[in-house]
Amino acid sequence: MSRFTPKQIEKYQRQKYINFLDKISKNLFRLLRHEETTAAKFATKLHELMEQLGKLEKPRMDMEYMRETQAYIERLYAETRLEEFDDARYAEICEAEMSNLNRLQKLKNKGNYKKDKHRHGERDQDWGS
Repeated sequence: MSRFTPKQIEKYQRQKYINFLDKISKNLFRLLRHEETTAAKFATKLHELMEQLGKLEKPRMDMEYMRETQAYIERLYAETRLEEFDDARYAEICEAEMSNLNRLQKLKNKGNYKKDKHRHGERDQDWGS
């Protein structure tokens, strides 16, 4: 008999998948930022990470950030599998992909950067006067 409920198992699998998507995006950012990365090295690393991701059960994604990250990684993976993906193409897309990864990070951290004066606006209003 299992010690965990199906809901707990689903939550664990979802969290594992989300953590791995974050790991992939961090690895991509590191590879794109590093000047000595070649197209072959980039494609090889991305293919290895996608193989590992394929072994995990794909959960339903509710958060916009997770859906966007997943779509971005799948799009980039499809692009690196093309025959014309070489060093010239890699150099061409490098800057744009760094920008896309930054946009994803901003989307992830969107809720974290509210000013204190805006956090509890409803609670601090003076309704008596």
